[in-house]
Amino acid sequence: MAINLDLEHVAPAPRRKDYRIGAIGAGFIMSECHLVAYGHAGYKVVAITSACLEESQQAARAHGIPTVYGTYQELLADPSIEVVDIAVPPDKQLMIVREAVKHSGHLKGILAQKPLAMNYADSREIVRLCEQAGITLGVNQNMRYDHSMRALKTLLNRGYLGEPVLASIEMRAIPHWKPWQLAYTHLTLLNMSIHHLDTFRFLFGEPESVYVSARKDPRTPSEHLDGVVLYILEYPGGLRAAAWDDVWAGPAREGTPPDLYIKWRVEGTEGMAQGTIGWPAYPSRTPSTLDFTTRQEPGCWFSPRWKEAWFPDAFEGTMGQLLEALATGAEPAISGRDNLKTMALVEACYKSIEEHRVVRVEEIE
Repeated sequence: MAINLDLEHVAPAPRRKDYRIGAIGAGFIMSECHLVAYGHAGYKVVAITSACLEESQQAARAHGIPTVYGTYQELLADPSIEVVDIAVPPDKQLMIVREAVKHSGHLKGILAQKPLAMNYADSREIVRLCEQAGITLGVNQNMRYDHSMRALKTLLNRGYLGEPVLASIEMRAIPHWKPWQLAYTHLTLLNMSIHHLDTFRFLFGEPESVYVSARKDPRTPSEHLDGVVLYILEYPGGLRAAAWDDVWAGPAREGTPPDLYIKWRVEGTEGMAQGTIGWPAYPSRTPSTLDFTTRQEPGCWFSPRWKEAWFPDAFEGTMGQLLEALATGAEPAISGRDNLKTMALVEACYKSIEEHRVVRVEEIE
């Protein structure tokens, strides 16, 4: 059979792009990712606010945003704003949502940053508040819109790999931890591994249980439970998905030559796919990659390539899935209700560390 190399690595554009968006937050992820992607996609950001007025003004000038508000309360009260894009630390997100739902008369949708909150209980409260107010909630789990992950999902859907047997992600990368992240004892799983945990769910569905082993990162000065983490997800059909999230990655910042990367691999009964994630090379624009082979075309490796990169292009997709939901009345592809399953998995990981055992996800849910 012929192998179709159009792997749908870019999500379809939403049918309506003219919803008026208010941005809350003006740090790196908003200024360098969200707003860059939205400008390219043609989304309409009409106002911005953050904890730092000067940062808000700089972002407004850089991205042509007409209105800067001094507080998020003022932005939320603007009756012309239909969608709010929140990019603040997770311990602040519930507070903002509590205020946002008071404006359900004009506010139709919220895109919340990942992690949705600091824990499962607060995440559930955010979902409850939005559902009660009739506001559509989407979550910015942006690795689902990394182009290699979307292409891999297409391979799986088409059966090119057969039944998945083993999946892995190996991350050897040093995050630029923000001061607010270093205030948390829950560090790598909540802020980094959540990408991989959610992506495993996107690709393969819901795992039954998880086992995690963790140690502290020697480079990170603040007190934390999880620096370097290794975990295995157990699926009911036998699939095992595992990741090594190594935020130490050797003394690269202390003088040795760096060897930083993220590699992934999926082995199935009919084929195999492997690739890289371009994020560790940022700010160098580095697209993620995918190579695959399948018994349906024996003896061949296929290596499709694209120009798009996770940072910032994937963020067109996370906002786009919310705008599409608003236009159609359907659930967002990454709804708040769906994201509760990711937050439950994160919490199961911490329970596994603390109790040093396999934890079933249903213990959290």
